[in-house]
Amino acid sequence: IAISPEGRRIFPHMSVTENLLMGGWLTSKAAQRSNIDNVFDLFPRLAERRAQMGGTLSGGEQQMLAIGRALMSEPRLLLLDEPSLGLAPQIAKTIFRVLVEINRNLGTSILLAEQDAFHALRISSRGYVMVTGTIHLSGTSQALLSDPAVRAAYLEGGG
Repeated sequence: IAISPEGRRIFPHMSVTENLLMGGWLTSKAAQRSNIDNVFDLFPRLAERRAQMGGTLSGGEQQMLAIGRALMSEPRLLLLDEPSLGLAPQIAKTIFRVLVEINRNLGTSILLAEQDAFHALRISSRGYVMVTGTIHLSGTSQALLSDPAVRAAYLEGGG
């Protein structure tokens, strides 16, 4: 299990590569090299900035780095807390596209807590709507996306 917490929480005074290595410190050197290559394949922008200090990256690049660092430990379950928070819409779309790739191509299950309900439901298989810490609704993502009450309460502007 690995987590990419809300607010990114990267190591700002370490390079992109050093941040990634921190996520894979329990894996072998060969696995670290392979996993870094996989992260750079998922996020080519990070490959371009491999020597750059984490704190000098844009918010979207920092989010990519936080997710990449979590992937370095080869988790079977990836926990993501608000990965699109504060990101430009185009960067958020990139993050959601990569999450689908991670799930499909790496076989990694993802538990996603996300304020952008529309995009989260579009890429997920199941959804849970929480209101003040209690599950208010649940079902398949398609069923929730199709429910007029859910659309009106949680997905306005999401179509």
